[in-house]
Amino acid sequence: MIDPKPLSGASAKLPDDAPPQMENQAALANPPSPVEMWMHRISVFLFVLISAVAGVLLIILPWTPEWTDNYLLLSFPPLRDIVSNGFFRGICSGLGLLDIWIGFWEALHYHEQH
Repeated sequence: MIDPKPLSGASAKLPDDAPPQMENQAALANPPSPVEMWMHRISVFLFVLISAVAGVLLIILPWTPEWTDNYLLLSFPPLRDIVSNGFFRGICSGLGLLDIWIGFWEALHYHEQH
């Protein structure tokens, strides 16, 4: 049972079994500070940027000679055979596309809490 007395302090906690309506009311009652909002904006921006860069690298890099002609794979020929396989390269490029899609999906569905 929730105590009807107002809670003191900014870090009021809801019970674990609180309905979603109470969570929304608590979020509206304690809006984020400007610093928290900017930190959230920066973290979303960095997530999108890192996702896009990693995705582009995963799309392009498997099809370059540096993918198989490097010092790590020269000492492991069986692993080099697997990594140079077109199916494996296609999987890596597909993961790159997925990574770009996730980053842009996050950017398009970004909502600020007021």
